[in-house]
Amino acid sequence: QLQLVESGGGLVQPGGSLRLSCTASGFSTDGFAIGWFRQAPGKEREGVSCINYRGSSTTDYADSVKGRFTISRDNSENTVFLQIHNLKPEDTAVYYCAADWTPYPRICTMDVAKGQYNYWGQGTQVTVSS
Repeated sequence: QLQLVESGGGLVQPGGSLRLSCTASGFSTDGFAIGWFRQAPGKEREGVSCINYRGSSTTDYADSVKGRFTISRDNSENTVFLQIHNLKPEDTAVYYCAADWTPYPRICTMDVAKGQYNYWGQGTQVTVSS
């Protein structure tokens, strides 16, 4: 069974840090681009970052998170991480990871309409509050 499981969310004060994990089972993340997305209450889902398959591993970030979010992969753990620094209240959301089933994309995409994000995790809540 193909599955993605996110973890690492929690309640953090503004300025704090978190590392979110996205662990795959049933397939290897090596061959697929992985995206991180978030959805805040009352807002549409937005892409925040993506990392291409292992042979490319190019990355991309939403403008709102550049310089604060870092995406990486640990192939030995079949896991993609999202390191978040300097958290802000507007980062509060449920964070999801997803696997893009597009074969060997030239670059990764945070636009769900442009990729084939067929597999999603259940999400992990990040709350930034003092």
